[in-house]
Amino acid sequence: MNRKTMWQVTAGVLATVCSLQFAWAAQPGLPPNQHAGAITYLSGGVGSDQSAAIKEAMHNYPLTLEFVGMTHDGNEYLADIPVRIADTHGNNVLKANANGPFMLLSLPQGHYTITATHDGKTEQRAVNIASATHAREMFTWPM
Repeated sequence: MNRKTMWQVTAGVLATVCSLQFAWAAQPGLPPNQHAGAITYLSGGVGSDQSAAIKEAMHNYPLTLEFVGMTHDGNEYLADIPVRIADTHGNNVLKANANGPFMLLSLPQGHYTITATHDGKTEQRAVNIASATHAREMFTWPM
């Protein structure tokens, strides 16, 4: 392969990579990432467009939290849920409000305790974040 052909192939590969990165970063309806120390997270899912965008992005995060209220007529998504994540020593690594029924988190590997509260009622879950795994926890409260 001559230099001109190599240059064309390289330029084509770079253009493809850049367009894929732009497409992922500009996914319509996805709320912005937030940062707290070593943790990256986003939360939302209010409205069908944002909910669909978050469901599409779930596989990019090692932990998904979902917040649901159970009613006699079925379930409804909840928002504005205070969330606290503590490490194995009880140290808070994240205190944030979920702005919608979904919270996607990138946490370092380890064991964590997640606490979420709605209407004065607290639910707690223990999770293990390991490489190449995905954990999903649903918090439900009777309405």
